Amino acid sequence: QVQLVESGGGLVQAGGSLRLSCAASGSIFSIGAMKWYRQAPGKQRELVASITSGGRTNYADSVKVRFTISRDNAKYTVSLQMNSLKPEDTAVYYCNMLISSRTYTTNTYWGQGTQVTVSS
Repeated sequence: QVQLVESGGGLVQAGGSLRLSCAASGSIFSIGAMKWYRQAPGKQRELVASITSGGRTNYADSVKVRFTISRDNAKYTVSLQMNSLKPEDTAVYYCNMLISSRTYTTNTYWGQGTQVTVSS
């Protein structure tokens, strides 16, 4: 069984910073792409940032320059450093990983979500 646990959300003033982390545990053989999504109230879940197993990154236009995604393959973790936060960044943030288990099945897993609230 594979589990993703997120940490690092909270309340911050506009212009501030937060760092989100997500750690995978369980029967893991390898991890492919790692991603961060977010969902604001009344809106669809959107992809914020992604990073491949080789370290190539991609960002939504709305967060480019301000957010940085990184991963530690040895620790099965992905992080999202969020700087210059804006009220419109307020959302529940979810990590997502493509994981191959030791039984060689591959599935997409989600974290439980962590609330990020940016006050103006």
